[in-house]
Amino acid sequence: MILDPRLLRRLRKTRTGLAATLLAGMSAAVFTIFQADWLSRIVAGSFLNKMTLSQLLPALEFFILFSALRAAAIWSQSYFAAGVAAKIKRSVRAQLLQKLLQLGPIGIKSERSGEISNTLLAGVDALDAYFSQYVPQLFLSVLIPLLILFFVFPNDILTGVVFFLTAPVIPAFMILIGNITQTLTKKQWKTLSRLSAHFLDVLQGLTTLKIFGRSRDQIGTIYKISHDFRHRTMNVLRVAFLSALVLELVATISTAVVAVEIGLRLLYGKMAFQNALFILILAPEFYLPLRLLGSRFHAGMEGAAAAQRIFEIFEMPASTLTFGHRIPPSGPVQIEFQRVFFAYDSAARPVLQDVSFQLPAQKRTAVVGPTGAGKSTLTHLLLGFIQPQSGKILVNGQPLQEIDSDAWRNKIAWVPQNPYLFHGTIAENIRLSRPDAPLSEVVRATQQAELDDFVRALPRGYDTQVGERGTLLSGGQAQRVALARAFLKNAPFLILDEPTSNLDPEVEARIQKTLSRLMEGRTVLFIAHRLSTVFDADQILVLAGGRLLETGTHANLQKAGGMYARLLAAYGGNQP
Repeated sequence: MILDPRLLRRLRKTRTGLAATLLAGMSAAVFTIFQADWLSRIVAGSFLNKMTLSQLLPALEFFILFSALRAAAIWSQSYFAAGVAAKIKRSVRAQLLQKLLQLGPIGIKSERSGEISNTLLAGVDALDAYFSQYVPQLFLSVLIPLLILFFVFPNDILTGVVFFLTAPVIPAFMILIGNITQTLTKKQWKTLSRLSAHFLDVLQGLTTLKIFGRSRDQIGTIYKISHDFRHRTMNVLRVAFLSALVLELVATISTAVVAVEIGLRLLYGKMAFQNALFILILAPEFYLPLRLLGSRFHAGMEGAAAAQRIFEIFEMPASTLTFGHRIPPSGPVQIEFQRVFFAYDSAARPVLQDVSFQLPAQKRTAVVGPTGAGKSTLTHLLLGFIQPQSGKILVNGQPLQEIDSDAWRNKIAWVPQNPYLFHGTIAENIRLSRPDAPLSEVVRATQQAELDDFVRALPRGYDTQVGERGTLLSGGQAQRVALARAFLKNAPFLILDEPTSNLDPEVEARIQKTLSRLMEGRTVLFIAHRLSTVFDADQILVLAGGRLLETGTHANLQKAGGMYARLLAAYGGNQP
């Protein structure tokens, strides 16, 4: 039997729905027994006692009543079971999303987005059959046969013994078959996840594949994975159909044994006709719950296989991020790093080592350094995606870890080098920083980002769809949408990761002017990749090898002849 304790614990919050499902199933069984009783009376009265229609009418009315009640109970069972499964699926999806948000972009960087999407959608949907069909039927396959035995034993002990001895045969076959198919089902699900992940990778990298002429190779790879998935699916279906045949055969033989032993005793006058017919009608119903359990066993196994991946995500190393509930003070933001140390992997070289500096309030601080110096890690620390393994980050004298994360991020406007645009309109993407902003403020932010003329020239203006990842916009236009978000949010602390990197010189010059207005009166951390953008910074931090080597203004650092001067010479940079 597939009884994963982690899945069964999900039923705690749906105990009422599960109880209603089982009560409806048991009610259907009781009404079935009454149906069989009244049907046996009608047949015996009609053929043996030669009763007229008027004499049989009360019995017929009871038979019709119990038939209607049975149909209503079966419908209620399906309704309540579907409700239980839907509630659990909503809960699992919400917890999965919460877990992914808790892990953050750093915690899931090693996962494939296509596989996670497949788990969130198809994986959670696979739990439907487990909770709506398999689990209720698991209980009913025990309760209903016991209920029928309660009515059969007083009428015929021998048939009750036959039922009692033959019933365990079907679960025994299910366990044997389950041990064979469990591995096959897990392999099938892993192949499906791999196919989903690879297909998404191909779609997202289609331009690159076309440029390098590798698209046909990927068609072959997808064909190979699809063939593998088809092969594994057919293996599972083959075992499922063969097991269904075996279970049906066992149930049919068991029913035949009951029919033969009853028929022989009926033939020799050792048993009353009405009792014999009553038990014969109940015989298929006795084995029906066990047969249904067999048919739903594979649906349950598929749900259990999908659950393995779901719980792998739940059990991913819990984020060590800790946040308090303090609300950061209003007004200018001043940040101080005190001997901050961080390494992504304890066995790897530290990314930041004993780094100490200040971001003065309402001043512009630029960070420069070679690739791998730790510039992006500084950004992740300030955004709260990671936390120092030693040392402190203070915000206006308060440890960042004691500040409420949502309240802190509300004070940050972030413009990355490669902004992410969601599938939606231009207005929706800009409003991401302030969902309640009126259109007039969206338009103003777009004007400040030098994007309004372009948007108004579009046929649908601000209602124009940008496509997935902003594919319908150029790199510079996408960058300006990200700048418009920052203008709209109007936060006191700005983190800019080379926001003009994708712009042509003319637009870059205009954006630099608007950026200067945006940065006025705010604390700014500017991650610079082109040194020409940092000349006007109030303070420049030079990182290399995870250490802070130099701090000062452009002029001072240029005269010092250290790392900054060497970088400036390498880039051919001279102050204009």
